[in-house]
Amino acid sequence: METRDTTLLLIRPEIPSTLGYSSMSADESFQNKTLRPVIKLQNDLLVAVFKNYARKHKNVFYELPIDKRLDYIENAIHKDMKFRNSLKGIVIGQFTMAEYGLYIQNSSSLNKRMMQIVKERIKSNIQLLEYECTH
Repeated sequence: METRDTTLLLIRPEIPSTLGYSSMSADESFQNKTLRPVIKLQNDLLVAVFKNYARKHKNVFYELPIDKRLDYIENAIHKDMKFRNSLKGIVIGQFTMAEYGLYIQNSSSLNKRMMQIVKERIKSNIQLLEYECTH
């Protein structure tokens, strides 16, 4: 597992604004050291997965005004457990073995943090979420 873990860490973007402090909780530290870089790395895939989700749900998303699109993203991630679990898998699959060990100790709390960051990331990419006609 050494080479897998090393490679995963090497390809992750660094996020200088998420510096660690000794006063941080373990969850906050995990969020900043692992979740944020992994989610940033997976950004394009997360956007593509959401586009596919919208397409599979009859493209209703694309007919909505911007405020309702934001609500749609929120509801899709919050209420559709299959979709939510797919998003979690995209993130968890990028954890090192050590990170996975930390994650399973407090997965409930970390899942909330993870999904909040994923939601914000998809919302911040809303301009990329335009209807694409495919033949």
